[in-house]
Amino acid sequence: MALLTDLYQVTMAYGYWRAGRHRAPAAAELLFRRCPFRGAFALGAGLAEGLRFLRAFRFSAADIAYLRSVLPSTTEEAFFEYLCTVDASEVTISSVPEGSVVFSRVPLLQVKGPLLVVQLLETTLLCLVSYASLVATNAARFRLLAGPATKLMEMGLRRAQGPDGGLSASKYSYIGGFDCTSNVLAGKLYGIPVQGTVAHSFVMSFTSLAEVEPRVLTPLAGGEPADLPSLAESWLPQVCELLQVSPDKVNRGELAAFVSYAISFPCNFQGLLDTYCVMRSGLPNFCAVALALNQLGYRAVGVRLDSGDLAKQSKEIRRVFRACGARFQVPWFETLSIAVSNDISEQSLEDFIREGSEIDMIGVGTNLVTCPRQPSLGCIYKLVKVNGFPCLKLTEDEEKMTIPGTKTVYRLYDAAGHPFMDLMALEEEPSPSAGQELTVHVLGRSGEASQVRPATVETLHRTYFRDGQVCEALPSLPEVRSHAQVSLGRLSPAHRRLHEPEPYPVAITEKLHLLFGELRQAS
Repeated sequence: MALLTDLYQVTMAYGYWRAGRHRAPAAAELLFRRCPFRGAFALGAGLAEGLRFLRAFRFSAADIAYLRSVLPSTTEEAFFEYLCTVDASEVTISSVPEGSVVFSRVPLLQVKGPLLVVQLLETTLLCLVSYASLVATNAARFRLLAGPATKLMEMGLRRAQGPDGGLSASKYSYIGGFDCTSNVLAGKLYGIPVQGTVAHSFVMSFTSLAEVEPRVLTPLAGGEPADLPSLAESWLPQVCELLQVSPDKVNRGELAAFVSYAISFPCNFQGLLDTYCVMRSGLPNFCAVALALNQLGYRAVGVRLDSGDLAKQSKEIRRVFRACGARFQVPWFETLSIAVSNDISEQSLEDFIREGSEIDMIGVGTNLVTCPRQPSLGCIYKLVKVNGFPCLKLTEDEEKMTIPGTKTVYRLYDAAGHPFMDLMALEEEPSPSAGQELTVHVLGRSGEASQVRPATVETLHRTYFRDGQVCEALPSLPEVRSHAQVSLGRLSPAHRRLHEPEPYPVAITEKLHLLFGELRQAS
């Protein structure tokens, strides 16, 4: 993957090498300038993939041959010979733990090593971290809206930007709080729970009960197999009477599809109700098949809706389930799951909450994996120190100025356990302690310094890569997912809310503020 980069990284590498600066010690930081989706936070993700890339970073003979073909003919052969020796063995990577809440202008990754190598890593690390963090953050917002009880299913593979985007979306949606995915390969590769039943095409492929084959199903407790189509047909008039629906309006092809699927998956039967008409056909057919299964000792899972007013329909369906449970003495019927899909967005979830829906599970695709409200996190990768000297990118736009020097970042917590500020200090400064009064300068706020006194202080970054190897055990994907939820849970409601949140303050120490000012004046 060494060639998964922009050409200008290679041309800069040649420039460093020609100038004899290629082995100068350097440090860079990967961060973003603004929190996505007009929120106050993001989730950091992509660390494990970044570390995997670093372990394998080197140029193959084929890579070198290709670079010879695209670089100018004046490029010295000795440079290509040098590239053959380049790897990440002298690189050190510090990072926030994957799944941590992160804020604008605070580094997600800190990279140290020879200048040429630090430069060559830029594009790939940005690629691996930026989309991962964006999707994880988007997923976290859906989870915060849905609450802890509602199941969330990622089903965006067919809408994703290519197969790599689809796999990444499944993985990082899970980190952000989704429960499962429809993506089978993601399930295999990452151990994410997979779910899925039928689409409208399955239902539409049947026209009558005569097409159901096989027809019999053995009771769960054993015994004589029963003809499930006949059982379902015997229940249908009773259900139609309860629902005040004419049996003549019920689509028999749909009933056949439900019966056929129930025979194949008697313990996992879920009905897709909206191929024809939910209330006049889909729901009566489902109830008839579910009651037939119950007669043989099986419990249906529930239903899915993919069109219409989902909140309103969910309430009507729950009312029918309660009525069926009471009429036919099947108590578990009223707890059947109601799942929905159909271009679900954050606005959809807000509508469900406002209307008091009875939805138990939500499938999200396009608006999760493509992040249409903000297609890129806009991460940047900037040098902060070269050859022992701090670097500063100056611009008239203060937001785009970089913070010079190698730094240690601390997260400050209040007495309630909520983080209230991230503080950047020069690496050589002593660590702040709990209860200590600190003089800080909040970024983006002009004026005098302010004083804060944290109840708890946490060092934000850990060293994950040194001497060419991962040097700290990486958590499993479920552990990263759990950490993300804990990290989100620590945020104060003012910073966690999705609309017009209170901006989270990021500050620098007095010493770093003075260095910043000196470099600005000198430039």
